[in-house]
Amino acid sequence: MEKRIFTLKHQDTSCKARTGEIKLPHGVVQTPAFMPVGTNGTVKGIHHDDVARIGYNLILGNTYHLYLRPGIEVLKTFDGLHNFSHWNGNILTDSGGFQVFSLSQLRRIHEEGVKFQSHIDGSRHIFTPEKVVDIQQVIGSDIAMMLDVCSAPGISWKETLKAMDITHLWAERAIVRRDSLLDLTGRAFRGNLFGIVQGGFYEDLRIKSAQTISSMDFPGIAIGGLSVGESKEDFCRFLALTAENITTTKPRYVMGIGTPDYILEAIENGIDLFDCVLATRTARNGSVFTDDGMLTLSRSFNEFDHGPIQEGCTCRACTEYSLAYMRHMFKCNEMLGGMLATEHNLTYLHNLILRARKAIEENRFASFKKEYLERFYANGGRCVRS
Repeated sequence: MEKRIFTLKHQDTSCKARTGEIKLPHGVVQTPAFMPVGTNGTVKGIHHDDVARIGYNLILGNTYHLYLRPGIEVLKTFDGLHNFSHWNGNILTDSGGFQVFSLSQLRRIHEEGVKFQSHIDGSRHIFTPEKVVDIQQVIGSDIAMMLDVCSAPGISWKETLKAMDITHLWAERAIVRRDSLLDLTGRAFRGNLFGIVQGGFYEDLRIKSAQTISSMDFPGIAIGGLSVGESKEDFCRFLALTAENITTTKPRYVMGIGTPDYILEAIENGIDLFDCVLATRTARNGSVFTDDGMLTLSRSFNEFDHGPIQEGCTCRACTEYSLAYMRHMFKCNEMLGGMLATEHNLTYLHNLILRARKAIEENRFASFKKEYLERFYANGGRCVRS
């Protein structure tokens, strides 16, 4: 019997946006939900307790990086990443497929799996669909991703078809491995294995992959091959096309989106989960979210500003410090500046999602999205304080 982990709470009458719940081993996740990225088992610049305090109970880890460092043998001795990193919430791990895809000259893909060289020391490794399931079992992932072949924009239909066919083959093998783990380890697969839709930027392949992966025994579906360098127009078009052809009974996840326009576009198309490193990366570089666009903290107009980054924000940067102090931190290259900015950006996105959920429940998400983006991008997405 297919495992059901998603419960629909409310469907907006103005669009396809929806709220729901995903039942996972380390607690229920309210959706839509943004996931902070903790590539190496830590969300950069912020303590796990503070991530939880903001309201997050699902973060993302990276199978490729955790496999290389600290390594599976280390994680085995801690019975997984939760104990190793002292994180009590849920963890989603991607399969490493995108990282291997990004290695370009350091990997070779064939039906058996993908051979690659470590970006750290050049050592040679192979990922197969089965091995990636095994690694995520050791990690203790609450949501695990199958190994897929990510298609780059601009490649031919024939090349994209081949990548899609391999992805579908690997999906079948991943399911078999998941279901056989009880015999191999004495313990059933601990998490929930999600399938990944591919098909590149060809409508017929996208539709076929969405329908094929939806029909398989996965409790959740990810939309792969988006936010990989394509135009925003292509992103929106193929997101909508793919979402239309994925079952609505399972949670849907789009990887690698973190700006308000992309997040709200995904929500409007009925997407439940998304993640991106943008919030923490830009924070470390002194750029923070406000309702009026991105604010560069080091700018001179902040020098004498006694106010917060964003009125009403509950993060420590906004409740305990001034913009003038935040500017001072970055001008002096103090690490506290990046830590406070990280907490602000994660708090801001969490609160944005809460606002989006409220709008969905009141059947006004479409108007909320329009009004929010008009203000955020009124000055080209840059906040300038007078």
